[in-house]
Amino acid sequence: MRAVDHSRVMAVILLTAAVLIAVACSRSNPGGAKRYQLKGKIVSIDKQSGMLNVDSEDIPGFMAAMTMPYAVKPATELNRLSTGDSITADVVLQKEDYWLENVKVTGHSSAPPKPASEVHIPAAGDVVPDFQLTNQSGKRISIDEYRGRTLILTFIYTRCPFPDYCPRVSGEFAEIHRQLRADETRYRKTHLLSISIDPEHDTPKILREYGWSVAGSKESGLFEHWEFAVPRASDLPRIASYFGLTYAGDDGVITHSLSTAVIGPDGKIFKWYHGNEWRAADLLKDAADLLHTVR
Repeated sequence: MRAVDHSRVMAVILLTAAVLIAVACSRSNPGGAKRYQLKGKIVSIDKQSGMLNVDSEDIPGFMAAMTMPYAVKPATELNRLSTGDSITADVVLQKEDYWLENVKVTGHSSAPPKPASEVHIPAAGDVVPDFQLTNQSGKRISIDEYRGRTLILTFIYTRCPFPDYCPRVSGEFAEIHRQLRADETRYRKTHLLSISIDPEHDTPKILREYGWSVAGSKESGLFEHWEFAVPRASDLPRIASYFGLTYAGDDGVITHSLSTAVIGPDGKIFKWYHGNEWRAADLLKDAADLLHTVR
């Protein structure tokens, strides 16, 4: 009878375990996606955009307790959900995008749900309030000033360290500005606005320097077409809420979602994008569609 080589057996066992773990990880983490467990209550449902507004408890490793919008995949899952339902779900984070999967109802509530005023999900046709801001030149401006033009608006964090978040969004806006500048008619009938969510840090001087940086030049007339502005700290929650933007500060660092809107010459929401899957071409098409509509 051959003696058992215990070291070899142990090596085989460890190798098999490693393979099984690797296979399990590849199944639960496809394409490098990270998963976090969410537990919370549905505040509102927007079937048209395929989104839930969820008041969640702390999500360990992802974010503190907060009410914020989530896309749901597949969107057909929304058909079996109701406002006020208590749910659990997987928050899937892949690169710069996030969504919910495996949504399970753990309880139905007959009591009125938490008011949805914390986060509003913009819908086509919504009239945008006349929010007040201060631009890169220290001038007070307001949303209603852009009536008669298509306003393409997004939110930025000038110190954002993630290349797929604010830097990518600002890069796409730079491309939009570049393409519109080559077409005098579209240039005159559109305006770009990047709104900071960091009023304590982003002074007009910092916004001006940030604008030159992301535009890639100090071209004359840049800020006549693309402005960078910041609200008062007391106004930021209301503005962020209206545009479906969530944010939280921790030790001087702001974590936040993304929100971009195309507002028609009539001051109403034409299209809203909750993440950064859009590209310059998408917003340029929206602007072209609006230009054609108002002719």
